[in-house]
Amino acid sequence: MPNFTGFAPLLAVRWTNKYAETPLTLCTIHSHKVSHAQIFQLAQPTRIQRDHRFIVCNSCIQKHNPESLSDLSVNYRCRWPTITRPSGVLTLRVIDNKNDEERPVESIKRKPQAAPLQRTAPVWLDRLFKLSEHRTSIRTELLAGLTTFVTMAYIIFVNPNIMADAGIDHGAAFVATCIGAALGCLLMGLYANWPVGLAPGMGLNAFFTYTVVGEMGYSWEIALGAVFISGVLFMIMSLSRIREWLLNSIPMSLRFAMGAGVGLFLGLIGLKTAGIVVDSPATLLTMGSFAEPSALLAAVCFLMIAVLSHRNVFGAILLSMLVVTGIGWAFGLVEYNGLVSMPPSLAPTWLAMDIAGALNVAMVSVIVAFLFVNMFDTAGTLMGVAHRANLVNEDGKIENLSRALKADSSSSVVGAFVGCPPVTSYVESAAGVAAGGRTGLTAVTVGVLFLIAMFFAPLAGMIPAYATAGALIYVAMLMMSGLANIDWKDHTDTTPAIVTVVMMPLTFSIANGIALGFLTYATLKLLTGQRDKVSISLYVLCVIFIAKFAFL
Repeated sequence: MPNFTGFAPLLAVRWTNKYAETPLTLCTIHSHKVSHAQIFQLAQPTRIQRDHRFIVCNSCIQKHNPESLSDLSVNYRCRWPTITRPSGVLTLRVIDNKNDEERPVESIKRKPQAAPLQRTAPVWLDRLFKLSEHRTSIRTELLAGLTTFVTMAYIIFVNPNIMADAGIDHGAAFVATCIGAALGCLLMGLYANWPVGLAPGMGLNAFFTYTVVGEMGYSWEIALGAVFISGVLFMIMSLSRIREWLLNSIPMSLRFAMGAGVGLFLGLIGLKTAGIVVDSPATLLTMGSFAEPSALLAAVCFLMIAVLSHRNVFGAILLSMLVVTGIGWAFGLVEYNGLVSMPPSLAPTWLAMDIAGALNVAMVSVIVAFLFVNMFDTAGTLMGVAHRANLVNEDGKIENLSRALKADSSSSVVGAFVGCPPVTSYVESAAGVAAGGRTGLTAVTVGVLFLIAMFFAPLAGMIPAYATAGALIYVAMLMMSGLANIDWKDHTDTTPAIVTVVMMPLTFSIANGIALGFLTYATLKLLTGQRDKVSISLYVLCVIFIAKFAFL
């Protein structure tokens, strides 16, 4: 066995072969699945045990504790022309986390040996999802789909509550959420063959209800029209090079700031809904009373989610919401209405969007906000999942990325038909990828489970606002993690980012936060002699935003 003593916490373990063009890397992110055994035959494994503490793999990895070595997962970067194990000397190296230096630990000589893949899936299913090519199985994909669904199933309880505040029928909003998510997942799975789940976007649903409808005074039908238009624009961009041009023209600092600002906006809404933060004539905002059951139970829900997530408990958010709902029912705060029934009618939201009403100059900033947040959030999520799912080829290009973006943009258009805010890719899909999901069969599984969820409408109606508030606050914290990627040494980058993040919740508008952040960025770059860093598209957007503030 290799001896890891004396090493700092390891960043990666790498097997290299002198006849291979690229190394086979084992990243310290998630634990192994048995379906990866083909890859581990390079190292003669006798057992791969999935555990949140250790992995046993003969000849290379010894039992370890979390303090010295993180859980490992396979990142299969080496693609052989034939399914044959290479010959030569396999060298085990460790990468020291302190100085990022590789040190050889052990070498193993291997002789050529055929290792053909055994096809266990039906031929038509294997051809449709390319299961053999991605070295996965039906069982693994179904389990990964279930994992992704459980991690994002909270949306079927949270989104209807938010949409109901806009005046939409709760039952119709519940069915629309399930159908919109299911159609998005099916599009992603069948068209793009990606293991990504989609559903109405958190943050955008709050912007829809509390800003467009609540603050700006538009009807929810007009707001749906704006969602439809932004989806069509996103689809047009996905079919052309405009998408790439626009993505590259927006500075990275503002991209990360938009996601973090939406998170802070979402967190404020969660705190307000729970009663943890209340309005004050003297100070604008102040702390509420934890003597109120709603504030106390929302805090309990948030802390429970945080603890269970840290301990990698399966479905931490969904489980915490159900537990807090049960506590509320025990104290008479929740009325039991059953668990299963036929789905409510979709008639109140079906084709209810008012496109003509959304074709208003005052709605330009709203449409831009829907478009930008959805586009950048989608791009970030898809690229992150692609690397974890090994969808990056030898040239560094992401397989079917264009198809995935088209599926995502089409989902927003389809979602508007049934009554959903923008439908977008969920970062929770990474949980399914960690469970072994590699193909669109994972996404199709998620879509089918969303359709089944429509029959649990009574349960969705029982989930109280304080339970969803706890989930909102936790998701908000996760979304703010993007701030860590901003270059804090360049004040002409950090200042616009801070303006974007802070002004979204303070103006209670994602659109205003984006507009003020973009204007601040362009102004600072121009006045500090860095005009070459301001793109033409950014100038155009700034002119639109100035016109909005000046005349509307």
